[in-house]
Amino acid sequence: MIAADVFTASPADVLREADRRRTFAVISHPDAGKSTLTEALALHARVISEAGAVHGKSGRRGVVSDWMEMEKARGISITSAALQFAYGDAVVNLLDTPGHADFSEDTYRVLAAVDSAVMLLDAAKGLEPQTLKLFDVCRHRGIPVITFINKWDRPGRDALELCDELVDRIGLQPMPLTWPVGDAGHFRGVLDRRDGHFIRYARTAGGATVAGQERLDPHAAEAQEGDEWRRAVEEADLLAASGGNFDLQRFLDASATPVLFGSAVLNFGVRHLLDLLVELAPRPEPRADLHGRARALDAPFSAFVFKVQTGMDPSHRDQVAFARVCSGVFERGMIVTNATTGKPFATKYVQQVFGQQRSTLDTAYPGDVIGLVNATSLRVGDTLYTDKPAVRFPGLPSFAPVHFAVVRPLDLGRSKQFRKGIEQLGSEGVVQILRSPRRGDGAPVFAAVGPMQFEVAAHRLDAEFKSPVRLDRLPYTVVRRLTDPAHRAVVDNNRGEVLTRDDGTHLALFSDSTALGVLKRLHPEVPLEPLVAGTD
Repeated sequence: MIAADVFTASPADVLREADRRRTFAVISHPDAGKSTLTEALALHARVISEAGAVHGKSGRRGVVSDWMEMEKARGISITSAALQFAYGDAVVNLLDTPGHADFSEDTYRVLAAVDSAVMLLDAAKGLEPQTLKLFDVCRHRGIPVITFINKWDRPGRDALELCDELVDRIGLQPMPLTWPVGDAGHFRGVLDRRDGHFIRYARTAGGATVAGQERLDPHAAEAQEGDEWRRAVEEADLLAASGGNFDLQRFLDASATPVLFGSAVLNFGVRHLLDLLVELAPRPEPRADLHGRARALDAPFSAFVFKVQTGMDPSHRDQVAFARVCSGVFERGMIVTNATTGKPFATKYVQQVFGQQRSTLDTAYPGDVIGLVNATSLRVGDTLYTDKPAVRFPGLPSFAPVHFAVVRPLDLGRSKQFRKGIEQLGSEGVVQILRSPRRGDGAPVFAAVGPMQFEVAAHRLDAEFKSPVRLDRLPYTVVRRLTDPAHRAVVDNNRGEVLTRDDGTHLALFSDSTALGVLKRLHPEVPLEPLVAGTD
């Protein structure tokens, strides 16, 4: 193994490499085109030669970020995916997140690992419920947001109306850098507000390759586009007069958002977005540890695990822990310490991830996402570090579950595989695993934010562990934290049930608020705490 003290990267090297990194996530409501945009960004960076389709058609392959069989079949993102690629002198770490509300917990973890986000809006629908929830997470974490208004090639709402909605509903000042020429559904191109030129796009077959573009000066644009061009210029001037000019500081402090218009499926406006991210998106900054102390970028290596995934390689059911590098230089083979357990972890097998594709990674810097293979001892929220003093970053909270189901194996002869699969799903956070003495280890309880998590968990137990299961829903709708397990029997005997989560938290479940109220009236001494909305 390699000892940490043989690494030769200087503090200046670390800072220079960190300055090249751009680490961001794409957030949106389902069906806004998030995976399609991710694919288009990779296409424009020339790391793939042809863009795939979320719903396969005309012989086009699937998108690289949706690699699970259920994702391919349903055309939705079920799990987050990491893609790293070079673009010019920058190194891009792009994290595609699940859009469906049932997988909010996975998205929340990803947002803890990025420096900025692209908020994708459907031109016909604007701000939708899941987008609002994810934006609230970004606002809470102070993450700067770039807004990309997608599907302008289809009928949709008025551009000014969409910008007004950003102000009215989330208090975010829009700062459009491009403005559409032509209504939604009649997309001619965009006005580049930085230099006043017209960018006209050319369609390619099915949008599978990079769209051609032509840049015209304002006089040529007016001559060719007439009233549509003049209207775009007038609307852009109106935006400037109402405070819509770009202000870098307002973007970085997350009080305003650059806005771009385009069509991800046709690759219109995608290059603009990629160039903007490289130019303006924040670079990695010192991250606060558990005690609020900022960890300098050039301090010894540290990272935190934000995702654990199994089954990416069907031929090897290995476990990959995704970690965001926070400081120092990582080199494959170094021995790091897991701050949670205090035990060493050897980084012999480390990979750079591009969707499901993986290649050996030798070096990484602040902002990079690394995939630690065969990391069965690592859990979401773990901190890894080298050298003294020890460092530990804040953990990632679990979401408050709202759905519960008992899971039972259909083939008792595969109980070993069943137990292994349950342990794996719990370590990844696919579902929360709850247990109780009265149910026993053979009938654990799945707890989830959304019911689709149950479907994913059951599918994976069958497909990966060959252990088909039956799920029996439990009638609980109210959950509280029981802070003293000595009162467990009181809850169990009064229309409730106490289950213990894998992290040791005791959760008291009730059928409804009436059952909870009865317990409180009869036994006010039982210490029950509400779970915080969104997370616990």
